[in-house]
Amino acid sequence: MSEAVKKNYRSAGASAVAPRLFVLELNAGRIHCMNTDGSDRKTIVSDCQLPDGIVIDVDAGHIYWTNMGIPNLNDGSIERADIDGKNRKTVVAQSETHTPKQIILDKNGGKLYWCDREGMRVMRCNLDGSQLETLVEAGRGDADRRDQARWPVGLAIDPKLGQIYWTQKGPDNAGLGRIFRANVEIPAGQTAATRSDIEIFYDGLPEPIDLELDHKNRILYWTDRGDPPRGNTVNRASIDNKPPEPEIVVTHLMEGIGIALDVPNDRMFVTDFAGSIYSARLDGSSERNFLYAQGNLTGIAYAEIPKEK
Repeated sequence: MSEAVKKNYRSAGASAVAPRLFVLELNAGRIHCMNTDGSDRKTIVSDCQLPDGIVIDVDAGHIYWTNMGIPNLNDGSIERADIDGKNRKTVVAQSETHTPKQIILDKNGGKLYWCDREGMRVMRCNLDGSQLETLVEAGRGDADRRDQARWPVGLAIDPKLGQIYWTQKGPDNAGLGRIFRANVEIPAGQTAATRSDIEIFYDGLPEPIDLELDHKNRILYWTDRGDPPRGNTVNRASIDNKPPEPEIVVTHLMEGIGIALDVPNDRMFVTDFAGSIYSARLDGSSERNFLYAQGNLTGIAYAEIPKEK
C-alpha cells in the first residue's frame, strides 16, 4: 500500500474504506476478494497449494495465507501478497511447517501464529518468516500423527491476558474435539512439549475447526464441522465466565470451516466445505446464505480496505 493511500485513509476516516471479504477456495487453489454481499467478486491469487487460513494486515497492505500442501509430503508453506494479490512471496518455506491451517496476526507483537495440523504444533514467526518457533507440541512422529486428537486446527489470541486458544479436532464426528488455552509464552524452564500451563477450555466437542475472538465482549466463536445436532454449527462462549456448555448460534452448515467477525457492525461471516458463504448477526439471527456451490471453501477474513484516490 502506498504512503499516499495510507495518508488518505488516516485523513478521510471510515468513509474512505471498503468492507471486503477474502475467501479461500481449497480445491481450486484460489483466493477471492468480494463485497460483504458477494458482489464484485475477484480472484486475486491462483495456484495455491490447498490454501486453508488467511489473515489481512490492512496497515501494511498485505494478505498472508497458509498452504496445507499434500499432508503426507510435509510440504506446507505460508505466503504473502499485496491486498490486490500482487508481489507474491513465500514467508515460511515448504517443509518448515507441515500442514498449516488457521493463521492469525499479532500486529503489535509483529508475529504470525498458526496451527500445524499433522505437525501437531502451534507455531509462530516474525512477519518476514524469521524466528520460527514452536509454542505447543501435541505429539511427535508418525505414530502420534495418526491420532487426530493431536491435530491442532484453529487458533485465536487474547492479547489482554497474553493467552492463546486452539482447537484439536479429533477424528471425524468422534466427539473427541477439544479447545485448549495456555499462555502465549512457554513457562521458564519448560518446552513446547512439556509446558504445564495448558488447560482444556472445552472437550467432548464434535469436530471444532476455526476460532475467532470478539475482543471487545471477550467471547470466543468457533465453527464445528461434525455431525448435527452439535456439529455443522457456529458456537460461542465467554472466555472470562465460561458457561458449562457453549451456545450454538448458527446451525445447518455443511461442514463449517472459516469464520470472521465484524464486531462493530454486529455480524459474522462463515464458510463451509460445501461452498457456501453465510452472514449473520453475532447472536446468529438474520442468517443469510448469500453465495453457494462455490467450491470447497476454507478460510475467510473480513477487512476494511482503504479506497484508492
